[in-house]
Amino acid sequence: MQLYPNNTLTQLEFEKIKKQLLNYCQTEFAKTRVEELRIHTHIKFIETQINQTHEFKLLLQHQHYFPIQFINNIGKVIKLLSVSGATLSELDFVQLKDLTTNLESIFRWFSDEKKLAFPFLYQIIQTSYYEKNIQVWIDEIIDEAGVVRDNASDDLHKIRLSIFKKRNELRKVFDKVIAKLAKAGYTAEIDESFSNGRRVVAVFSEYKRQVKGILHGESDSRKTAFIEPEETIQLNNDLYSLEGDERKEVLRILKELTQKLSIYAPLLQNYLEIIGEYDFIQAKAKLAIDYNGNLPNIIDKAYVDLKDAYHPLLFLYNKPLNKKTIPLNITLDQQHRIILISGPNAGGKTVAMKTIGLNQLMMQSGLLVPVSATSTMGIFKQIFIQIGDEQSIEFELSTYSSHLISMKYFLEHANGKTLFFIDELGSGSDPNLGGAFAQVILEELCKKHAMGIVTTHYLNLKIMANNTKGIVNAAMAFDEKTLLPLYQLSIGKPGSSYTFSIAERIGLHHSLINRAKSIVNADHFKLDKLLNNTEQNLQQVNSEKKQLQILLKQNEKLKDEMQVLINKEKHKQQVELLQHQNKIAAERLIYLKDMERKLKQIVFDYKKATDKKEVIKNLQNLLFKKDEKVVVNKIAKKVNSKYKELNTSIAVGSLVKLKKNYQVGEVKEIRGKRAIVQIGLLPMNLEIIDLVVVEKISAE
Repeated sequence: MQLYPNNTLTQLEFEKIKKQLLNYCQTEFAKTRVEELRIHTHIKFIETQINQTHEFKLLLQHQHYFPIQFINNIGKVIKLLSVSGATLSELDFVQLKDLTTNLESIFRWFSDEKKLAFPFLYQIIQTSYYEKNIQVWIDEIIDEAGVVRDNASDDLHKIRLSIFKKRNELRKVFDKVIAKLAKAGYTAEIDESFSNGRRVVAVFSEYKRQVKGILHGESDSRKTAFIEPEETIQLNNDLYSLEGDERKEVLRILKELTQKLSIYAPLLQNYLEIIGEYDFIQAKAKLAIDYNGNLPNIIDKAYVDLKDAYHPLLFLYNKPLNKKTIPLNITLDQQHRIILISGPNAGGKTVAMKTIGLNQLMMQSGLLVPVSATSTMGIFKQIFIQIGDEQSIEFELSTYSSHLISMKYFLEHANGKTLFFIDELGSGSDPNLGGAFAQVILEELCKKHAMGIVTTHYLNLKIMANNTKGIVNAAMAFDEKTLLPLYQLSIGKPGSSYTFSIAERIGLHHSLINRAKSIVNADHFKLDKLLNNTEQNLQQVNSEKKQLQILLKQNEKLKDEMQVLINKEKHKQQVELLQHQNKIAAERLIYLKDMERKLKQIVFDYKKATDKKEVIKNLQNLLFKKDEKVVVNKIAKKVNSKYKELNTSIAVGSLVKLKKNYQVGEVKEIRGKRAIVQIGLLPMNLEIIDLVVVEKISAE
């Protein structure tokens, strides 16, 4: 990536992003990666870096655990491991084991399923492997507490056994000496202590000449003397000698283990870099979550299409204040190569320009960017900027001279892969002459197919933008009533500088304002006033458009709710219709069953009866009902003339009458709520509720 000038990263505040990123790094490797962060132009590299960050961001957002536990900087230890004749300490080996254990966890974490889900994160360990011998060999020599094991060698085992026995012997002798001296009243409040690794007894100084042994010193108050008893001198000497042998044997074992593991020094260095790389990616993901960074669509050509883009540092500043950051939407392509932003000072023109430039730098360095995921960002090979006062005292250059030198560089080196940013093009000189040069510079940059953002107050540039293919006017919205910027970028029209409006609002005398207006060219003033009114009208239209969109959304919501109610009502009607149809079908089924039963009874009666005419008559009444009501009434009168109803419970043997067709029969059996009734020659299973007890009326 070619940057101009040399402080481009600082001016676009990329260095501040790096400083924020450092706060999330735990390992020295990750911090070094941040310091060496570069802007790249190869799409494969950029895609790999930014997708790794995106995948880790997904892990963090879904609270998935990723095993980054080892954060110690042991680069020097690994380097020492590869040096011939070097010896690592027990702590060094413990750290190497912890590093290897962490790598084992990472290799285990990448199951077949996770390899497919997080392919870019898996690429980091794809060419490496887990070597279990490192951990096994260290475990054979070093225990969990970081001490060389007793069985690390036969000699060490013998030496430590001798030390154990000698210490027990020394303890017993020493205890006897202390008891003897205590009985004599020679010992101080603290019976014993250690001096230079040798066990000594503490006696009152006035008795030090009564105790045989070696004087090791006295307390600061000179009241207590520390003496190594004569009885333990040889035992201490023997123990000291054994401890020296132990140290020599431990050193020999550690040196041997160092030599044994030295073949894995490059692999361990690779492990350390893997941990550091994941820590670096994790830091980028955590920072991206803070500033709402996302993964845009990346294409390998000069192109910018930002939707809801934020300045990340401004977003981070406003976030704890619960202050809203206004996003911007902008497109740079072959039809809109240069965006000319105009409007009042402090209206957000420079912030908008830096937002685009910083986001571009972040994307091409592998960082997620605070834009909508639907945004598309291309790749540029050059980024040129001209922001602020570049006056040089050393070279005796004025602001405008410095400005022209930068423009000269732009024109000489710009091409179709250049993204440039120019703040206040043509300023620092006579407005007419500066405006003319600015127009020529813009035309040349447009011819070179470079893409960029330019801010200006010059009216001639605003007019030129409307008449030049590839250059588009834009304006930062400004509230004329409150004199406050709205920080909203509007593409397609120039903006007013609000020169006289601001003067009026701050209370400048009207006579001064009117004199200034009279000096200004009438057409110039009319154009600025027109831009002013147009912008305010556009703001009102946008406000009304937003209100209309709200009303449309509310109307759509009500429409959806009404449709739900209509669907519920239709469903209710369908259910009722089905219930009604089911009721009719059920009644029809009952009727058919009753008809079947009656036909069977008639067939049965026909076979048994001697008077066939009566049975045929009953069949005709059943099949060809003409005046059923009359017939039923006649049957009811006939039955009621022979039987009277009783208000008694139904029991076996009761004479009962069917309430519906007035047939009379005898109850043969009761089964819960049903009864078996013998009517004629056919027993029938009927509900008890359909029966009433009757008694035959006796003839008088």
